[in-house]
Amino acid sequence: MNILVIDHYIGGPTYGMEYRPYYIAREWKKLGHNVTIIGASFSHLRLQQPSVSKDFMSENIDGIEYIWLKTPTYKSSLQRIYNILVFVLKLFLYVKKIVQQIGPDVVIASSTYPLDIYPAKKIADKSGVKLCYEVHDLWPLSPMVIGGYSKWHPFIIVMQKAENYAYKHVDKVVSLLWNAEQHMKEHGLPSGKFKCIPNGYSKIDWKKSNINRDLPELHKKVFNNAKDKIIVGFAGGFAASGSLDTLINSAVLLQNNDEILFVLVGKGQEEGHLKGIVQKNSLKNVIFLPAVRKVEIPQLISNFDITFIGGIHSILHKYGTAANKLTDYMLSSKPIIQAVDEQNSMVERVGCGICVEAENSEKVAEAILKLANMTVEEREIIGKKGHDYVVENLEWGKLSKDFIDWIVN
Repeated sequence: MNILVIDHYIGGPTYGMEYRPYYIAREWKKLGHNVTIIGASFSHLRLQQPSVSKDFMSENIDGIEYIWLKTPTYKSSLQRIYNILVFVLKLFLYVKKIVQQIGPDVVIASSTYPLDIYPAKKIADKSGVKLCYEVHDLWPLSPMVIGGYSKWHPFIIVMQKAENYAYKHVDKVVSLLWNAEQHMKEHGLPSGKFKCIPNGYSKIDWKKSNINRDLPELHKKVFNNAKDKIIVGFAGGFAASGSLDTLINSAVLLQNNDEILFVLVGKGQEEGHLKGIVQKNSLKNVIFLPAVRKVEIPQLISNFDITFIGGIHSILHKYGTAANKLTDYMLSSKPIIQAVDEQNSMVERVGCGICVEAENSEKVAEAILKLANMTVEEREIIGKKGHDYVVENLEWGKLSKDFIDWIVN
């Protein structure tokens, strides 16, 4: 089967985020399918941009055919909107060429924003095949909540029309958000068309990451000096949405506990703000470390005793969350403290940690003390629940098969 995926922000091993379409496509190749992914030549998520000299360029990555549509770079929100419009317009421009060159048997629109549903629908109709809409985030609800846009903003009105159109015209919907079906029904999705396919992990890549990987000297030194401590760890981006100030403020509450050390590994816009809280409170129990490579993540997390994932108060979280670091924590068999407003979250369902209210440092501190006062064996039992769940349910091979079976049947 020829599978066509449209994903504006597609990445890969060389380019960086986003990885999900690459991992799924790689598994589809193993099942005998041909996969083509159409993406934009520029994305703010990537570590490295592809070298694209023509409007329509192909590149083969691990047997997956990438087609790059040349788009302008951007720094501001306005420039990003222009980048989106150029990508969508070029999809329309190359509909005939895409249909002839790829001959898709199924079309998947997966670009975070919903505007690509229009050219995707046209490609699917001209090919006489099914159309699937893959939802990463709920647009335009996400930019309204996070960016503060009014529902009457022209950008939001356009996106809302596209979202409504998508739910009314697609054959199937796949989403990372396990609790989003009701929202979609309210915007036109008929019953029986929704399926949650969460983020997963690559068994081969995870094993490779655990073999002969060594952390940078600075990181090794910190962990060697803290062998007698209970380490509460975070690995990821220092973004406002992750509410890491909640974790730092719990460190303030526990600063007289000499047995607990907080280690935050990563980088991001909030780094200065977080370090400011540490400096203001003269904290000796918080250490910041630079981000490590993706292949070093398993070795890094193995040094944590307790892991943390947080979020700000947001109505978005009631639809479900899909943070990659959660899978990493679970695979590492580490108990998790999740401070996110997500009822019946995966952590809660699996029993691999403690869930508390978002932005509540007191509750986070209580959860840390509860886990810290357990024996190593008791924490391992909790952590193993997460590990076993991921291994059994979230390997990309299984998820990819579930994905394609859902679309076809």
